[in-house]
Amino acid sequence: MRKDFFPNAMSKTAVFILLAGALLMNTSCRKSKGDADAYGVCEATEIIVSSESNGKMLNFDIQEGETYEAGQIVGCIDTFQTYLQMKQLESSINAVLARRPNAGAQVRVLEDKLATLNKEKQRVKNLIDANAASTKQMDDIQAEINITRSQIAATKSTLSTQDQSMLEEVEAMRFQQQQLQHVLESCHIKAPITGTIINKYIEENELAYQGKPLFKIADLTNMFIKVYITEDELASVKLNQSAIVRLDNKKGKPIKLDGTVTWISPKAEFTPKMIQTKEERVNLVYAVKVSFKNDGSAKIGMPGDVVFGKK
Repeated sequence: MRKDFFPNAMSKTAVFILLAGALLMNTSCRKSKGDADAYGVCEATEIIVSSESNGKMLNFDIQEGETYEAGQIVGCIDTFQTYLQMKQLESSINAVLARRPNAGAQVRVLEDKLATLNKEKQRVKNLIDANAASTKQMDDIQAEINITRSQIAATKSTLSTQDQSMLEEVEAMRFQQQQLQHVLESCHIKAPITGTIINKYIEENELAYQGKPLFKIADLTNMFIKVYITEDELASVKLNQSAIVRLDNKKGKPIKLDGTVTWISPKAEFTPKMIQTKEERVNLVYAVKVSFKNDGSAKIGMPGDVVFGKK
């Protein structure tokens, strides 16, 4: 039994040593083939533009693959109903303003009456001084003067309240007018950023409604590649650190673009549920974004690798 045991034990040990050696050689070969620190795919900032109003798409002649400037009008939704609502609201505002009371004219009549009563009061006073009139006449004129003054104050207060109420009504209509103006402006579809049309979801003469996607646009000039690094490499990568983005080329020579580390994930991904051994802790990875200026070589979804520069 011992003669059979030792040869089997020796063969198992030999096999283990051979496998370990092969694994070590394979790892060394992989490291020597390239000096890339991380691998990933190219991405870009993509925005899906949706309709903000309802209506028929009158003009929408954008083409996929074409580049448009930020703020450029690329389409128009029917604005006729919104235009009619604005004209109707404008007529309502003019009608309310036409009903505003003429406070100046109404108060001026009472003020003229008060001036006449004051003159009459002075005339009666002169007659009393000459013993040609009684004090009752003076009391009657003074009472009428007091009544007229009260009427002036009441008229001013009433007219001021009416005028203020109408002005507030007009102000509410002004806000509605601004809302309609915004709806009218939103009927003109604009490119939110300078970028390239990736997808077009609607055609001319189709019905657009609020929230319906119209097109997707992406900034293909300022792109980034998202890669993953291990916990051991995390200490050597910092924000704003320079990096080289390398893209594959059919000619065999990779395309190199200057990049900058613009984001490092604050948490690990692909984390095991129970971390019990040191080998499992090595499996933690962190996402990193490296931004770069695209010269036209990079495409969305294109694979590439990153070489981080010195800190």
